[in-house]
Amino acid sequence: MQNDVAAAVPGDAVPEGQADRWGERLPRQIGLVNSTAVLVGVTIGSGIFRVPATVAAQLHDPGPVILCWILGGVVALFGALTIAELAAALPRSGGIFAYILESFGPLPAFMFGWTELAVVRASALGATSTIFSEYLGYFLRMTPAQVRYVAAGAIIVIGVINYIGVQRAAAVMTFATVAKYVAVMALGVLAFTVSSGGASHFTPAWGSGLHVSLLATALIPVMWTYDGWADLSFMGGEVKNPQRTLPLALILGTLCVMLVYLVINIGFMYLLPLPQMAQSKLIAATAAEQIPLFGGRGAAIIAAVVMVSTFSGLNGSMMTGPRIFFAMADRGLFFRGVARVSPRFKSPSVAIWLATALGVVYVLQNDFAQLADKFILGIWPFYALAVAGVYVLRRKRPDLERPYRAFGYPVVPALFLLASLGMVANALITDPVNTGVTLGIIIAGAPIYYLWRRFV
Repeated sequence: MQNDVAAAVPGDAVPEGQADRWGERLPRQIGLVNSTAVLVGVTIGSGIFRVPATVAAQLHDPGPVILCWILGGVVALFGALTIAELAAALPRSGGIFAYILESFGPLPAFMFGWTELAVVRASALGATSTIFSEYLGYFLRMTPAQVRYVAAGAIIVIGVINYIGVQRAAAVMTFATVAKYVAVMALGVLAFTVSSGGASHFTPAWGSGLHVSLLATALIPVMWTYDGWADLSFMGGEVKNPQRTLPLALILGTLCVMLVYLVINIGFMYLLPLPQMAQSKLIAATAAEQIPLFGGRGAAIIAAVVMVSTFSGLNGSMMTGPRIFFAMADRGLFFRGVARVSPRFKSPSVAIWLATALGVVYVLQNDFAQLADKFILGIWPFYALAVAGVYVLRRKRPDLERPYRAFGYPVVPALFLLASLGMVANALITDPVNTGVTLGIIIAGAPIYYLWRRFV
């Protein structure tokens, strides 16, 4: 295969029918700003508008609540600091898929792709588009059926945008992400302008002490809000100067998410006593309605912010997810036709339409807000496997070019692995049915892989 690989300079357009020095056929058109926007845009979705109330109800005191959000950010950051090494060394489409394939072989890589194909990507597209459509209903009254049709239409529109070129999708992503980030940050900062708020809401900070089991349980929904920190890696085959851009974007983007999450949670706690915050399922709307600057239009403003946030997340999910299917097909683990690159738009066209079709079918048939919740942990075993791949590849391929080496190695990757395994174990104990179903779907990928190898 090496004879077919062109000695392309990173960032150059890939000649027609050829691959660059990493084996990628898609043109590298995404720079640092757009890459960071993809990570932030995918990560900040609808969760931050409802999870703070859930965490407040589970932990009861300000100290554990703040600690939980910090721990969630640190876990995501440790993952980003580690995955960045693999992203720089192996800047391939599919990201996590490519790292697992290189480290552990085709079976676990296929199981990751199978999980994305069977539930994760379709449920992500379905849940995000449904929430977008539901909040549009604040401005345009719709029946439940119309909500589903609008959600399906949003997926199709996003699919078209991505089909006609990654640069257009990245431009939309950057604009929407900046608007979302500014809006969410402003909500947290403006909470401090409410006269009824106060520092007294933070005392006593540790009234009932720290319960590790409760903290671990609360960490699961917090990690859902951070999920997306690794999705940029799926686009590794289209990032300019990837050996520098990918590590920087992964780390900077995760830090940006940590910052805004801490600001908005501290703002909510300043605004409302924790028991009241725990009872407010629409905590963002409750906060906005009390901010004087909004003049009583808080609910409408929050509805608009959630729409921007979910639209950005939907676009990010469509930018990243199909690259997994493309990479699987390109490496012989899925139908070859899915690896087609559009001659006109240079996009992974078939993979994009496959993801679009899955999202539309699922959103018309299921309650995706509930379905997405059930598969919160579906991706985490593969995050852990990819991070473990850093140890494996350091031993198997010591001469692999590593322009960035994982910060804090070997301790930081080990702490991420412990946190990931702890969350999965705690989920099995506290929610055995949904967690068991998720793990069952993952395991089902093994016999499907062997059937694939035998008959296809």
